[in-house]
Amino acid sequence: MNIAKPIPESADTSRWAAVIGSPVAHSLSPVLHRTAWDDLGCDPRWAYRRIECDRDGVASLIQQWDPNCLGLSVTMPCKQVIAPLMDVVDPLAKAVGSINTVVPAGGVLTGLNTDVEGIVEAVRRARTGLEPIRSATILGGRATASSALAALKSMHVDDVRIVARRFSGPGSVVMAESRLGVTSTHIMWDDTERVIASLDETDVVISTMPAGVCDNIAARVRPRSEQTLLDVVYAPTITPLVQAYRDRGARIAHGLDMLVFQGLAQVRVMTSRTPRVEPVMDAVYRAAEVPRAS
Repeated sequence: MNIAKPIPESADTSRWAAVIGSPVAHSLSPVLHRTAWDDLGCDPRWAYRRIECDRDGVASLIQQWDPNCLGLSVTMPCKQVIAPLMDVVDPLAKAVGSINTVVPAGGVLTGLNTDVEGIVEAVRRARTGLEPIRSATILGGRATASSALAALKSMHVDDVRIVARRFSGPGSVVMAESRLGVTSTHIMWDDTERVIASLDETDVVISTMPAGVCDNIAARVRPRSEQTLLDVVYAPTITPLVQAYRDRGARIAHGLDMLVFQGLAQVRVMTSRTPRVEPVMDAVYRAAEVPRAS
């Protein structure tokens, strides 16, 4: 099915940006970008839209590019299929195999990946005051796991274990490993004892699994206070895995934190200006109806 249709927004303006993917009706990106624009003093008439777009609708959307568009935030299922439609793909996005940002630069459409920066900043913020990261476990083996792998490489983490149901097929983290020039230990999801051991041993755990998938292992982990968990799921914000780590005193980097930091990076490349973190973080947490303290 070919879907590429805008969800009506209230603002009326010629300059705009949008999040594309499916579903996007409840995306927090409009709140994030609008707050960042306001913080920067951008024209209040700029509009940030939601565009419902599946894999088959991406090509027509890009081919009809509006010169008034500041850029696109790209979410699933479009992060990988959009790459061949770009004039230029940033080396990091190419290595990771995933594009979450499109910007026009001098008439050239460029695909970027800011998810990596979002992961790095969320984890660093949560680990303030702790020792450097020596080891990490990634739960999942697809696009976001590849971004997590690149993030850990940028933080000079050599001991990385990846837990996945399979390590083959298009978009696999194995392909990202090759392009990034890194190696990791692969653990099959069904090997429960090795999975739990890895979660208990490593300094950082990054879960890229969909909501509900990790609920069974949450009851078996034994987190330590010097560990950090980033669960990219932010609906619900307090997953059973987050609850298990929080109950044992571990540091928590919420999926909302990653969302904000990757979004701030998008604002920076779309406007060439850097908004403040706290006003945007506050607005996103309020929109998600989540207290910042959690």
